[in-house]
Formats: sequence, structure tokens, C-alpha cells
Amino acid sequence: MWLFKKRRQPGGLVVDPAHGDPQARALIDALAAGDWRTARDILVATTDPDSRAFLMEAVGTVDGVQDWIGEWVDAEPQSTLPVLVRGCHAVYWAWAARGGKRAEHTSQDQVREFRRRLRLAENLLDEVVARDPDDVTAWTWLVTSARGRQVGGDEARARFDEVVKRHPGHVVAHEHLLQFLCPKWFGSEEQMFALAREATAAAPDGSLLPELLAVAHIEKWLETPAEESDAYMQSDEVRADLLAAAEKSIFHPAFRPVFGWVPRASVFALGFELAHEFDAAARVFDLLGDQVSRWPWSYVGDPVTAFTRSREWVQEHVS
Repeated sequence: MWLFKKRRQPGGLVVDPAHGDPQARALIDALAAGDWRTARDILVATTDPDSRAFLMEAVGTVDGVQDWIGEWVDAEPQSTLPVLVRGCHAVYWAWAARGGKRAEHTSQDQVREFRRRLRLAENLLDEVVARDPDDVTAWTWLVTSARGRQVGGDEARARFDEVVKRHPGHVVAHEHLLQFLCPKWFGSEEQMFALAREATAAAPDGSLLPELLAVAHIEKWLETPAEESDAYMQSDEVRADLLAAAEKSIFHPAFRPVFGWVPRASVFALGFELAHEFDAAARVFDLLGDQVSRWPWSYVGDPVTAFTRSREWVQEHVS
């Protein structure tokens, strides 16, 4: 039996965009205060491409950056870093304007503002890669923006290729190409699973990349008719896939909880709960503790509520 660690009361849970990481918290606080010098120093010191991408996800959670970041751009015109931060943040800023609903439930004003902000983002990111073609983060966020810009599949893949030829196991780039390849966007179930399985097979032990396979199964679950979706997730094939992916990733002895691991582990927690692999889900919840991320719990409701409900359901069913 997997023993859940002592918890705070559910009312004390919050979504922490820093996932408890002090460096990410310092970056978020600096950007919220308009302190670009501190933000610059944190990002300059972060050279690993995955770590910088995870920090850039934290950048996207800060409101108001677009109001003052021109000061940083003007102060350091020779540096591409402020342009990069402005461009990556503008991608999130664009999606905030659009909202999270499907196109048929999005107003024309929202769509127009979304497109305007996304054009700004791509112009900025294009500037970065023109000045520094090896900037993996800029190429990654061009993969992210590809969905909203509705570029062709060849263009999206070309952007992705610019990332992986420099950093083959880039987690965020793989995640966003996977989203592009989802049937609900511009791909197909076959393309989505092909990327997930290829990335999982190539991933080193302890990598976060195998969570792509769990994401793919959750995406299919969401698109499967309600009367069939539970049977799909609880099938022997899906359960075996999830277990094998986790054994290569967060359950492997080589796994280390680097910044960015919380939402990726949470994908496994949700997948295992949906698959009724309760013992495995309990292992993941023990790893997570009280750390609630917006992704993937927002897929199934309010993140804190969904996390709490899932954890309690798993706790009731562990063997």
C-alpha cells in the first residue's frame, strides 16, 4: 500500500506557478515588480534549455509585463534576451485574450485581439532567431505560436526541427508540437501518438518526455464519446502504456525533480486515476505532495478542486 504523506487541509491548497522553486519564485516576483535587472540575471544564469523553457513558462503567468518591458528592450538594445522575454510572454498574453474555449464560443473581438497579440509575439521571436539562430527558447515558442497562427504542418515541424537539432529532448517543444498534432487542432490521432511514442522510446531514463504518452491518451479520452471514454482509459493497453511510460520517467531511479516536473508528473497522476491504476496514482501523489499546477488539472475543472478530488478518490481505492 502506498501511504499518502501528511497533508494540509484542502482549503490551504493553491496553484503555485513557481511549483515551490525559489529561482522561479524570484523570477516571477521580479517581473511582477518590473525589476528587469533581477529577471535578466536569473535567466542569464540559466543555460540549460529545458530549465530556461520551464522558467519561461513561469514568465507567462505574470500579468502586466507588456506594459513595462519596452524599458528593458531600450536599455539593452544589443541583447536579444529582453526581446525573447517580450515575445514569449506575448504568446501567453495572446492566449489570455482568446480565452480557453473552443472557436465557436469565442467572440470576434477576442479573436481579433488574439491575432494582433500573436502577430506581435511572432515578430519578436522572429527577430530573436534572425539575430541568434541558435536560441532554442525562441524556436520553442515559435512552435507554441504555430497553433494560434494556423501555420501549415510543414512549417510547424520545421520550427520544431530547429529546436531538436540543437537539443533533441526538449520537453516543452515536444509538448507543443504534440498539441499541434492533436486531432482537435491540425493533426490526427495517428500523428499525435507517433510523436509521443517516438519521443518516449528515445528518451533517456528519468526524463520527463514519456509524459507525452500520457498526454496523448488523455487527449484521446477527452475526444472519446462519454459512454466510451472510461472504458478506453481503463483498457489493458492504455494502462500498460501509462505504467511503462512512468517507469521510464518519474518512477525510474534516475529521475530527479528538476524545476518543471510538477505539471508533468501531474499528467501521470491524472492519467493513472482515470485508468484506475490507483497504486501508481498514489505513488505520484506522494511525489507531488501538496503542489498543485494549473496543467493538467484545468482540463477537468478548477485545478485545486480537480487535484483534491482526484487525490481523495485515489486514496479511497489504493490496495
